[in-house]
Amino acid sequence: MTTDSVKYELFPRPLSGAMVSRLPSALVPARRSLKGQYVELVPLDAAVHAADLFAASHGSAEALRIWDYLADGPWPNVEAYSNALRQQSAMLERVYFAIRPLAEKTYCGQASFLDLDAQNGVIEIGHIWFGSRLQRSRAATEALYLMIRHAMDDLGYRRMQWRCNAQNKKSMAAAERLGFRFEGIFYNHLIFKGKNRDTAWFSILDDEWPELRGIFEQWLAPANFAQDGNALTSLSQLTGARVATGRTI
Repeated sequence: MTTDSVKYELFPRPLSGAMVSRLPSALVPARRSLKGQYVELVPLDAAVHAADLFAASHGSAEALRIWDYLADGPWPNVEAYSNALRQQSAMLERVYFAIRPLAEKTYCGQASFLDLDAQNGVIEIGHIWFGSRLQRSRAATEALYLMIRHAMDDLGYRRMQWRCNAQNKKSMAAAERLGFRFEGIFYNHLIFKGKNRDTAWFSILDDEWPELRGIFEQWLAPANFAQDGNALTSLSQLTGARVATGRTI
């Protein structure tokens, strides 16, 4: 299996038809804030967040690259963008968050819960983008950890999904860094902005989460960061060290 000359190995999970001993909660995520040591995610509110998020995602040529692989955007001005955010926050089947590092005063990223199937305990995090101040930061990693933890621990979901354009190397690498296992590619899956999208699928299952939770907590601990803010250990190495990972080779 190749994507742009990068090989991804499928993780050989055993098939199962066993009875499910603990049914999912069948609860959907509430629109409430998630706060950690380094970051806060708050329910999206266009009136509050549009100006900050527009500046973070439209303020430079580099920022505009955020929209290369997303289904929507960019927008010509903050008014048009605010209208788009209002449509997002009004969705009943998705929960959108604005993201702010606790060390910052402005919001500079976004993520959402989507593809909700509460009865079967399936959920996805998606529509993720980070402005330059969030990219490659512990706050960005913690933001996604908080969402996964909320779904798996607080709501008792069985499956956390990650889907992305199979040509989006950064998103695929991010999924594996976070401990998601590669499951395969749906070819000719979608049409975004008039272009074909082959979709790569990744997941974390409930029986994998306790180990991953411990890895995240180890990596996010303040003691893991030097005075210059750089991590002393690699999250990719920690997640990749799991038995039979199916990681990039």
